[in-house]
Amino acid sequence: KKAKVGQDFFPLTVDYQERFYASGRIPGGFFKREGRPSEKETLTSRLIDRPLRPLFPEGFYNEVQIVATVMSCNPEIDPDIPALIGASAAVALAGLPFSGPIGAARVGYVEGQFVLNPTATELTQSKMDLVVAGTAEAVLMVESEASELPEDVMLGAVVYGHEQMQVIIDAINELSDEAGKEPWDWMPPTRDEALITRLEALALNPLREAYRIRAKQARTERIEAIRSEVMPQVLSADADADQQNQVRSLFGELEARIVRHQILDGDPRIDGRDTRTVRPITIRMGVLPRTHGSVLFTRGETQALVIATLGTGRDEQIIDAIQGEYKDRFMLHYNFPPYSTGETGRVGSPKRREIGHGRLAKRALVATLPTPEEFSYTLRVVSEITESNGSSSMASVAGVPLR
Repeated sequence: KKAKVGQDFFPLTVDYQERFYASGRIPGGFFKREGRPSEKETLTSRLIDRPLRPLFPEGFYNEVQIVATVMSCNPEIDPDIPALIGASAAVALAGLPFSGPIGAARVGYVEGQFVLNPTATELTQSKMDLVVAGTAEAVLMVESEASELPEDVMLGAVVYGHEQMQVIIDAINELSDEAGKEPWDWMPPTRDEALITRLEALALNPLREAYRIRAKQARTERIEAIRSEVMPQVLSADADADQQNQVRSLFGELEARIVRHQILDGDPRIDGRDTRTVRPITIRMGVLPRTHGSVLFTRGETQALVIATLGTGRDEQIIDAIQGEYKDRFMLHYNFPPYSTGETGRVGSPKRREIGHGRLAKRALVATLPTPEEFSYTLRVVSEITESNGSSSMASVAGVPLR
């Protein structure tokens, strides 16, 4: 129940695991045992993490791990919503400082009607697959893929899902009242007002000037220089890691306040654009001579080199899931190397973020694909992000050479 010394972020870990025995199956492959997380497990872990994380208080740095294990599975029901609800209940029962609980629901749209938690069969007929999560008062997360639908239908699905999840939130509250542990005796760290005043006097005006710099790299370098100048002036020579982290956190709050005030004062974007102006876009097609299809998509300081490769039915991805084995004829793989943001780092197997952003881009494109009868090929798309200052996953969508 103690945070690590020097911890300056909330270390929440969510691990969603699927056991093949849950549906009476044995894993395929040479090793008949579950191994590293599948793409589905990674995506569901992220799904659970997103609505839970913002409900923990600022300054709570104690390590929290949530493990959701599927032990029995009806092939018609995706375990992700039960796992999210179970995670919410577990946190509520643990007595942690948490502004929950939350509920969750999947919403389909079949024959002009919303369907609550549709089965796998119903989803094949549905024009929408929307997941919504939230507290009793507000929606926290929406994730969806759909055919082209009117805005009022999409908004109606969010409202419908939020209304239907209230019974879950009420049930978790009742369970917590009856079986929950005593709430933690946790108080947020005391704010050092003298330190805040000193930091503002030294850094506020220089940071305001720095945020008038339009180029990201130059602005980042200037902000880092200000931080390096100010830190020794507000910290004693024997300051420990907690004190250093406190100053870094206050410095970040100061930056956020400056950007917010700029927005309220009518300067909504750091690079000087208004809310309706798009960054300069250039698109070059056929940039790689030996690939089946390639596009270099550049939007401002964000660039994606996207390559499409065609294959036959034998190249379809075989997915061994607990609901059964199936094939996928469309793959989208997203790579975000550290050099794309001017940093060094590990290069190798895809990280959770890369898997999540690849799935996000894939969801945007699935509805635009031709049917197998119109286009019988297997399609693999790889998005190589070469630089990033803005949404690179949306650049991946824009850069896909489909037709």
